Amino acid sequence: MVTRCHVRSSGTQYSDAADAVRRLADVLVSGALLVVFLIPMALIAIAVHLEDSGPALFRQERVGLRGSRFTLLKFRTMFQGGDDRAHRDLIARELRGEDTVENGSSKLSNDRRVTRVGAFLRKTSLDELPQLFNVLRGEMTLVGPRPCLDWEAEMFPAEFEPRFSVPPGLTGLWQVSGRSTMGTLEMLTLDVRYVRIRSLRTDMSILLRTLPALLWGSGAR
Repeated sequence: MVTRCHVRSSGTQYSDAADAVRRLADVLVSGALLVVFLIPMALIAIAVHLEDSGPALFRQERVGLRGSRFTLLKFRTMFQGGDDRAHRDLIARELRGEDTVENGSSKLSNDRRVTRVGAFLRKTSLDELPQLFNVLRGEMTLVGPRPCLDWEAEMFPAEFEPRFSVPPGLTGLWQVSGRSTMGTLEMLTLDVRYVRIRSLRTDMSILLRTLPALLWGSGAR
């Protein structure tokens, strides 16, 4: 009994220490990147506004750690006033196990809601730069499952509940494993796998794999 208590205590101490290291890395890395990308982000904001006058930033409620809600920030990539019925239908089909891959991507093809600037930002993942503020504020972390929408979370099968036991991430196992070439069920499976193998070493490996994925646009759309 003493040995078991000792193991559990040591595990908790390690987890607490690892989380402290992650939080320190989140603050230092996100803060540094915000300084580095300050001018590019300002130029992106201008480009978004010039193509479709309106706010450059897109704010949307997402589901975070243990089901908590937070406002995610992104550069707006769509025209204002579009509806998401086609997107909801796509997710529902994928969760039913249907093959939705078209032209190598599981995302909506020829989505007329997306602006020309938005298409470029999505391809390069530059639309996600404002999420560095979410990381800095502690709502997200550098590595973790993709922060999902409320209605998506309600549709996810119960077996994928563990994905909400860790904070959502700016990048993750899904992003470096194929991204848009993978359907929702595959993404959720990777999320749960990440939770099971989560460690500082795993996070570092994913971060190192993220840069090449961004440079080559692997699976982005």
